[in-house]
Amino acid sequence: MDSADLLPLATRASHLAAAMAAAPDTATLVTCATEARELAMAYVEDDASAAQVTRLLSKLNDRIVLRVLALRGPGFRLPPAGWCWLGLGSEGRLEQTFTTDQDNGLLFSASSAAEARDLRERFLPFARAVNEDLAACGFALCKGEIMAGNLRWCLSQAEWREHFIAWVRTPEPEALLNATIFFDFRPLAGETALVDALRQELLLLTRGNEIFLRMMTANALTASPPLGRLRDFATDEEHMLDLKKSGSRIFVDAARILALGAGCAATSTAERLATALQPTGDSVAAVHAFHAIQQFRLAAGGNRIDPATLNEFDRRILHAALQQARSLQQGLKARFHFDT
Repeated sequence: MDSADLLPLATRASHLAAAMAAAPDTATLVTCATEARELAMAYVEDDASAAQVTRLLSKLNDRIVLRVLALRGPGFRLPPAGWCWLGLGSEGRLEQTFTTDQDNGLLFSASSAAEARDLRERFLPFARAVNEDLAACGFALCKGEIMAGNLRWCLSQAEWREHFIAWVRTPEPEALLNATIFFDFRPLAGETALVDALRQELLLLTRGNEIFLRMMTANALTASPPLGRLRDFATDEEHMLDLKKSGSRIFVDAARILALGAGCAATSTAERLATALQPTGDSVAAVHAFHAIQQFRLAAGGNRIDPATLNEFDRRILHAALQQARSLQQGLKARFHFDT
C-alpha cells in the first residue's frame, strides 16, 4: 500500500488538489485524474455522503480543467478579449460521478458580429487543445460535440444570449434538450462577470414563463421512476434499473424547472430543490431522496444496478427514494395542469 493511502482522506484530498494546481504537464494531470477517482472511491467506502463525494469529484475535476487551461494558454496567441470557460451539465451542477464525458463551452466578449467571428477563429484552436487534454485525463469527448472546441459553442456573450432567447421562445424538442444541458452552466475560469450577466438575462426569460416551463415539464415527464405495482421495482429485460435515466434525472429535471420558474440562480440540484420548494418537508424529502439515489450510483460504480442484489433495508430506501421522485413529478403535473 502506498504511504499516501494511510493519510486521512481530507489530507489526501488537500495534497491532491495542490498537486493538480502545480502539475507541470498534462501527463501529470492524467495521473492526478486517476488518483481523484480512486480517492472518491475511498470516500464511498468510508461511508461518505453522496453530496460529499460528488462535490469532491467535481471540485477536483475543476482543478484539472483550470490547470489544463493554464498549461495550454501560453501556447496560443489568445486575443485580448474577456472570456470564460463554462462547465455544463453535471459539471455545471457540481454533481459529477466516476464516469463523465465533457460538456463545456466558451464565452467571450465582442463588440459586433464581425468581431465575434474573428475572435472565435482565434479561440477555437486553444479550446480544441483543451478538449483533447481533458480527454487524455479521462473525460471523454462529448458524443454530441457539446464542447468549447466546437464552433457552435464557442460564442460571444451576445451569441449565447441569442441562443437562450431562441430556446425559451421556441421550445421545440432540440431546444428543450439543449436547455437541460446548457441552462446548468457555471463559470470555471476567466471573467465570471460575463457569466453572471448571462445568468440574470436567462432568469428574466424563464421566471414565470408558463409556456416554456410547461413544455420543459412535458419533456421531463417522458422519464418515470421504475416502480412496480406491488411495492417492487419495474426492471428492464436484463432485470436492471438505470438510476440515472429513471432516477436522478427526474430530480435534476424537476429542480431545473422549479428553479428557472422561481428565478433561482443556483445550479446544483439539491440547492435548487431546497430554494424553489422552500424549507418544507417536501424539500427535505426530495433532497434526501436525490442524494440516496446518487449514493446507490456511486456504490455501484455506474448507473445500472440489479435490485435483487440489494439487502432488504437498501431495497426499501431505494424504493422510497423512487416514490419521492414520483411525488415530485406529480407535483409538477398539478402545477402545470397535466392530467394525473
